[in-house]
Amino acid sequence: MNTIVQHLTEVHDRIAAAAGACGRREHDIQLLAVSKTKPVADIEAAYAAGQRQFGENYVQEAVDKIMALKTRCPEISWHLIGPLQSNKSRLVAEHFDWVQTVDRLKIAQRLSDQRPVHMRPLNICLQVNVSGEASKSGLAPDEVESLAEQVSALPGLCLRGLMTIPEDTGDEQRLGTQLLELKQLFDRMAEKHPQLDTLSMGMSNDLELAVACGSTLVRVGTAIFGSRNP
Repeated sequence: MNTIVQHLTEVHDRIAAAAGACGRREHDIQLLAVSKTKPVADIEAAYAAGQRQFGENYVQEAVDKIMALKTRCPEISWHLIGPLQSNKSRLVAEHFDWVQTVDRLKIAQRLSDQRPVHMRPLNICLQVNVSGEASKSGLAPDEVESLAEQVSALPGLCLRGLMTIPEDTGDEQRLGTQLLELKQLFDRMAEKHPQLDTLSMGMSNDLELAVACGSTLVRVGTAIFGSRNP
């Protein structure tokens, strides 16, 4: 478990160095620890070290962890960062704090309708397919504004920002272009939706570039918890 603590420190150091290199403040970039496939004990170790935001990809696995840690780690903010099927929307609405992968009005409406009235509105990021890959989920950039208007009107949701999973490429210039395109879209969106404060992009291998391109939240799993189980 000490390894997880050490890795968290190393990731925070990377974020601080990346922020300093481009004239940003470290505290303006949040760290989301991606804990999918990892055991509850790993999450508890990261929590004990001060980590509070965790990302999960698989709904049922995540709900099991949420229930197991509800009392022991009460300050966790849970983010769904994987695809969401309609038949799992109620579980997500009832247990998560964030959904970063909304790209359809139908899903947004279900989440809003199924959000318990005693809970705060569910924080939402719209997933944008900046690379235009047919195999990837997400809105085309020119579809974002329309869905943003619709999501903003739903009472059970709070639109907070945009998220992307950029192209898996070794071409840093190409990747940087895609990340900057999302930052420019985010800035335009924020003019119309001033509550937007979250630009979720960047992972273990590219967080420095993402920070340089304006990310406010990086999603890091492997660099904290090690390689994932199959």
